[in-house]
Amino acid sequence: MSVFRRFFVAALSLFVTLAALPVSAQDAQAPIQRLLQEHGEIIAKSSRRTIGPAIDALAASGLDEAQTVLERWREKEMWQNKDTGLFVYAEEIDRRTIRAFDFATGAALGEFEDKAYKQLKPNSGIRGLISAALVRFQLTDPNPRARIAALNAIERDADESHLAALRAVVDAESDANIAQRMKRLERILTIRFAEEDAERIAAIQSFEGDLGVDVRAALNPLVVTQLDVDSTVPDSPDVVRQIEPGTDALGLDAAYALLVFKDLAVERISRDAQKAALIANIDGDTVGGLQVASLNTETARDLAYAALVQQGAVEAAATDAEVSETLSQFVFFERYSAVSPEVALAAHAVLKGIENKVAVNQTIDLGLDALSLASIYFLAAIGLAITFGVMGVINMAHGEFIMMGAYTGYVVQLFVSDYTLSILLAIPLAFMVTFGTGVAMERLVIRWLYHRPLETLLATFGISIALQQLAKNIFGTQARPLTAPDWLDGSLVFNDIVSISYIRIAIFVLALLFLALFLIVMNRTRLGLEVRAVTQNPRMAASMGINPDRINMLTFGFGSGIAGIAGVAIGLYAKVTSEMGSDYIVQSFMTVVVGGVGNIWGTLLGATMVGTLQKGIEWLNPSNTLAAQTYMILFIILFIQFRPKGIIALKGRAAEA
Repeated sequence: MSVFRRFFVAALSLFVTLAALPVSAQDAQAPIQRLLQEHGEIIAKSSRRTIGPAIDALAASGLDEAQTVLERWREKEMWQNKDTGLFVYAEEIDRRTIRAFDFATGAALGEFEDKAYKQLKPNSGIRGLISAALVRFQLTDPNPRARIAALNAIERDADESHLAALRAVVDAESDANIAQRMKRLERILTIRFAEEDAERIAAIQSFEGDLGVDVRAALNPLVVTQLDVDSTVPDSPDVVRQIEPGTDALGLDAAYALLVFKDLAVERISRDAQKAALIANIDGDTVGGLQVASLNTETARDLAYAALVQQGAVEAAATDAEVSETLSQFVFFERYSAVSPEVALAAHAVLKGIENKVAVNQTIDLGLDALSLASIYFLAAIGLAITFGVMGVINMAHGEFIMMGAYTGYVVQLFVSDYTLSILLAIPLAFMVTFGTGVAMERLVIRWLYHRPLETLLATFGISIALQQLAKNIFGTQARPLTAPDWLDGSLVFNDIVSISYIRIAIFVLALLFLALFLIVMNRTRLGLEVRAVTQNPRMAASMGINPDRINMLTFGFGSGIAGIAGVAIGLYAKVTSEMGSDYIVQSFMTVVVGGVGNIWGTLLGATMVGTLQKGIEWLNPSNTLAAQTYMILFIILFIQFRPKGIIALKGRAAEA
């Protein structure tokens, strides 16, 4: 039995030796292996507190294989041979077998039993250190996309080690755009992690007037303050301001709680707690040596409680009067708490300048929003300016012509998959559809109701409801998509505050084009001449051979057609539903009335005024859009009281109406 046992041990030893031969054939003198062996003990131990020098040595080695070592180590794919101490990376074939590879050459070393190796399993803290070290390799990757990805990763989750990595590579970066990002990020990280105040202050001052959100995110933590208290305000640069207790900035309870926290005052006691303590310590007919019958005032009860404190019967506590007296003996102030006063003051100065610039840019952004909304209202109201302003017809179905134009664009896109081409086709088709519908409406209904505004309003309101129901029957109640072309995606970004979407720019340009078209039609064509003649004096126009009935039909159709085109434009960013027209009918009427009935320049000014007013009210009251709409309507009503004919009054039939 012993002979067999010795034979088995010898055979097993031979097997292990033979199994180790390929690994022993590794180049133990390879630079990467020698570096690993130099730090082998702390690598094998894998302690978060001691592993730093090994990771730093690998990251700073300049060896091409170092990146592979760090990546495999982080992914728990690095193994160490228990006999030779050499490191390899391996893949597990099954529960007991691994396939090993040489770090120096990447060559396969063979398949081995995993019990001959120790798998290195770094914890999350060590993996974080390894990831930080890998950033240096990623920042020098030949592929620009890899370097950009590394910068994105640093921006998302930066740590102190990234600062040194950026400084090591920023001067060698060849791509101008990437180099600019690196330099900016290096200054941001200098603000956050640099040890020298002078470095941090220089980096802070370099961002003077910068509107980047990342800059404010880096500076705001530097000006964090904490509340403090003392007998006098310290003569120290880190003191920000003095605060009076009892103000909105510091309530009396909070101020006294700070005194208690700093052991500068005793806990206060409520009247109910004081009463309960006095009752609990009644001795016969006295409390603390005072007659119970005499404790009918707050002063007397305070004296009795103070006597109990002296006797040790109750804990010391402050009454309301004592609280006020104690607070008067101290001053409260805020002081910078995150960094040194010099750094905090530098950050405060830069932030103040940035805040002023932010306010200016927010005003510009609000102005762009107002201009954008005004262009939408103008586009929606320009058709109404013709039908209501020129003809004097109160068309409550105008919003439904906008809706019809939007649905026309949707139907076109069902058959034309190219969104640019579909929009180009939808615009004239929407005009034709709504022009024809407007002509039919004028011939069948409106022509019989001229000079009867109430009947016209009721009739067109009924038509509005009918058109909405017809759209629901055809398209359903769900919103339908009207997709903008790819070249209208995104926004024109001026900085982190000011931007405007390309769709709104396109609507603004379209509004200007229709303004020009309207002016050309009205001032340079026979139709425009006849419309102006019928508007100013229909009887005289008829005596000159102009058919007012025909002009009314074409004018109403033209205004309806423009509403259809407006629907295509509005549908590119708004929901396309059967009720979408009702979202614009009120604003359209307000635009026409405020601007001056029947005047295109008045409509333009009215749209600008209504859009600016709405955006201004929404900015003042952002949490309640309905309230903003209500305030705007009230303001318009007040405006009309002082300017009943609008900004620019029209002479002629519309003015007489």
